[in-house]
Amino acid sequence: MTTVQERPVTTQEQTELDDFPTLTEKYQRELLAHCYRMSGSVHEAEDLVQETFLRAWKASASFQGRSSVRTWLYRIATNVCLTNLENKPKRPLPAGLGTADQMAGDALESNHEVAWLEPVPDAAVSVVEKDTIRLAFVAALQHLPARQRAVLILRDVLRWSAAESAEALDTTVAAVNSALQRAHAQMDERGLTADTVEPDLDERQRDLLDQYVAAFWAKDITAIVNLLKAEAIWEMPPFTGWYLGNTTIGQLIDRQCPGGHHDMPMIETRANGQPAFGLYMKTPEGDFAPFHLQVLQIEGAGAEARVSHVGAFFDPKLFATFGLPDRLPAGYQPGDPVPTTIATGDHVVPAHGLDH
Repeated sequence: MTTVQERPVTTQEQTELDDFPTLTEKYQRELLAHCYRMSGSVHEAEDLVQETFLRAWKASASFQGRSSVRTWLYRIATNVCLTNLENKPKRPLPAGLGTADQMAGDALESNHEVAWLEPVPDAAVSVVEKDTIRLAFVAALQHLPARQRAVLILRDVLRWSAAESAEALDTTVAAVNSALQRAHAQMDERGLTADTVEPDLDERQRDLLDQYVAAFWAKDITAIVNLLKAEAIWEMPPFTGWYLGNTTIGQLIDRQCPGGHHDMPMIETRANGQPAFGLYMKTPEGDFAPFHLQVLQIEGAGAEARVSHVGAFFDPKLFATFGLPDRLPAGYQPGDPVPTTIATGDHVVPAHGLDH
C-alpha cells in the first residue's frame, strides 16, 4: 500500500472546509463531470455528488491535509461511485450491445429495462473538461470494469500519479499500473483516449449545423443524407437497433419518422462537448412537443465536414435536464425566439437555463 505523507492543513484549506456552501459551489461542476464519467448517467451523477459532499461534511473535522481539499473530494467521489456501481450493469448505447446494424425497414424494438447511457449538458460541467466527456469516450468507459474505469479516469483525465491513484483506491501502485494497462488495451480497440480532442467548430461546420436544422424542418431526405458521412452511425435509445450508412439513415428517417414537412423544428443546445438539438414534433393541435434529443459528432473541416454520428435520445425528461422549452407554439419556425417555459420533469440541472 502506498501512503502519502501528512502535512499541516493550510489556512486556505481550513477556510474552505469551514464554508461548505462555497466549497460545494466551487467543486460542484467538476465533480459532476467526474461522477458522470464513472456512472454514464447525469441523474445518478448528481446524486453521487450530493453523497460525496455529505460524506465530506461529516468527515471534514478529520481532514488531515494528506492532499489538497480538491484531491480529497475526488477520492471520496471515486469511492462513492465505485460503491454505487457494484453489481450494476454497464450503461451502453445500442451499438455497444454487440448486435449487428439494422436495415431501415426493420421493426423498431425498444427496451426500457436497459439502463442506457445518458447525455450531459455542457452547462452542468466544467467547460475545460468537455474533451473528456465526449459521448463516444464516456460510452467506451462504460465497457470497462468499474475499478479499471476509475484508474483510467484518475490517471489519464485527472493526471494523478500512480501513487496518488493507489492511495485513493486503497490499493498498490503495481495494481494501478496493471489496471491502467488493461484499460488502455480496451480503449485502444475503439481508437479513443482522453486526448482525442475534437476542435471547436469552424465556420463551415457551423453552416453545416444550420443546413442540418433546415433539412429536418423541410424533411428533405436528400439533404439529410448529403450532410452525413457515408459511414455515419445513428443510434436512438431506448430503441435497440442502430443504423450504419447515410443512405440507410435517410431511409430510416423517411419511413419511420412520423414527422413531415415543417413538422420538426429544432432548438440548439450543447451536450458532452458536442453540438446537440432538442427536436420537437408537431401535435394534432398544431403546436410542437418534445420528441427526442440529438447529440451530433462532426468530422472533417471546411467543405469536407459531415455529421459522423447521431445519438437520438428518446427520453422526454432530457428536455428539462437541458433547460429546453416544454412546448413550441403553433406557427413556430427555426430562428424564431425561443420560449422561456422550461420542460417539466423530475430534474433540472442547477444554474442552467436558455443560455445557448
